Amino acid sequence: MPLKLEDKQAIVNEVAEFAKQAHSIIAIEYRGMTVAEITQLRAQARQNGVYLRVIKNTLAKRAIANTAFECLQERLVGPILLAFSREEPGAAARVISHFAKTNPKVVVKGIALSRQLLTAADLDKVAKLPTYREAMGMLLAVMQAPVTKLVRTLAEPPAKLARTLAAIRDSKPQ
Repeated sequence: MPLKLEDKQAIVNEVAEFAKQAHSIIAIEYRGMTVAEITQLRAQARQNGVYLRVIKNTLAKRAIANTAFECLQERLVGPILLAFSREEPGAAARVISHFAKTNPKVVVKGIALSRQLLTAADLDKVAKLPTYREAMGMLLAVMQAPVTKLVRTLAEPPAKLARTLAAIRDSKPQ
């Protein structure tokens, strides 16, 4: 049964809202996958905060027009499933990468990240992007390093004096 115009507009609006909030989008071809496999992929995506949507290519092109993911329009060919990372850029890539290891039917058509179109070969690179907590930890470590070095440098002269006095004391006979 064909979709009515109102239904198509609702789908385009819904996907456009997710595209505006997303950090990255991955387009995968799901040809040959069973319903059970797609259901398993949806469950994994839901657990990781990734929104999946099977959508007609013409509707997907309209939905991502005038967004940061407009560069992905050329790759929307064939039966496409879009995976939106809303919380962190690498979330969808991690889900798709993990799922593709057990399901060879998954074909990544393209990845859009910050107005850049990436190829399927870049999936693992995007999947290895740090999570928000990991990135914050790395940032704090970088910010803390100069302060730690300063404290060590300031503490070194008294420590060296104490070691020198201890060496002199140990060298004298008792």
